[in-house]
Amino acid sequence: MINLIGKLREAPLRWLLVAILLNGFGLLALYSITTHSGELQLSSRFFKHLFWMIPSLFAFIFFLGISKRVIHKYTYAALSVMMVLLIVPFGMESIAGTHRWISLGGVSFQPVEVLKWVLIISLARYLSDHNLEIQRLRSVVIPTIAILIPVALVINQPDLGSAVILLMLSFPLLYWVGARPLHLFLLLAPLVSILTAFSLITFTIWIAAVGVVLYFTKTDLRIGLANFFGNVFLGLLTPVLWGKLLPYQQERILVMLDPTRDPHGAAYQVIQSQTAIGSGGFSGKGIGNGTQTHLKFLPEQETDFIFSVIGEELGFVVVCLILALFLYLILDIVKVAFQSSERFSSLIIFGVGILFLFHVFVNIGMTINLLPVKGLPLPFISYGGSFLVSCYAMLGLAMNMSIEGEE
Repeated sequence: MINLIGKLREAPLRWLLVAILLNGFGLLALYSITTHSGELQLSSRFFKHLFWMIPSLFAFIFFLGISKRVIHKYTYAALSVMMVLLIVPFGMESIAGTHRWISLGGVSFQPVEVLKWVLIISLARYLSDHNLEIQRLRSVVIPTIAILIPVALVINQPDLGSAVILLMLSFPLLYWVGARPLHLFLLLAPLVSILTAFSLITFTIWIAAVGVVLYFTKTDLRIGLANFFGNVFLGLLTPVLWGKLLPYQQERILVMLDPTRDPHGAAYQVIQSQTAIGSGGFSGKGIGNGTQTHLKFLPEQETDFIFSVIGEELGFVVVCLILALFLYLILDIVKVAFQSSERFSSLIIFGVGILFLFHVFVNIGMTINLLPVKGLPLPFISYGGSFLVSCYAMLGLAMNMSIEGEE
């Protein structure tokens, strides 16, 4: 207990304050949704979210107080457990056609939300334990390939949004420890090749750019040719990969490019979301007065599209305030990571900040049709028990790692 109090004195408690403020906006939106529909009961999502604050704060305190040595020692064991838990939903009854949840006694738990930050800790240990020759391509490839195993499992749940987040986690962490930008470019190039291959013009320009980069960076001839023709091959393979996507996933991507193609079907969510945010104006319609929200035009309003609810009822000013809070939190986390003298701690702090950034960017991006619709919640704001607990656990973990000189 004394150790925990000491940590609280040294930890950046401003992060916790920002998280609670964001949590408050989420609760305010949930309160508006439930009261207007006459569902403000103990079983409503508003009270369930309040209930989940209790285990969330316990998770925060636990990961703030736990020894860094213990975290470092058992991180691979924790990753193994999470991999097993990731498989368990495949043996359970599907929920909305997906196998993402483990349900026990009326409580549902989504393993991938915990896996995200356990993976960050595991990558931090690997990159800090092995005195890697990080300037060599081989050292960059190994941790990236290791991530593909959980990514494959998550894609099959299916949860494409979380799979993309997991896949992208390694790149900023590798950059943080000094990986060459060229090597990161070569690792990202296949993904870009697949995305640009939907248009012959963009694909040709991209492949030409890859060739120019390889030539002017004086890449080894064998590696250069393998990368160049590998990207060409992946581009040609894109129609096959496209066919592997489920129909609703294909539609979400097409709708992002053209929202008018199916306004009453695949584009419905995005159109209603944009309408809700735009109709809120400068100061909003007021709590309980959002027409898109309370006439149930806006889908998934407690989770994926809660930002749209806030935009409609609280307006542009509050939206800007929320964005400013997220920006302050993420930039301050990155600043503290930069100042940390311990590589293991610095990687974890930075990884947590990047994970928050990914979730904020993707969630808000999909509400305004900058990105395809994905089931990714907004940190501290969206309804969801396992995600809220994970957010506070990550915050406690980052604050723990920010304390210099422990052990």
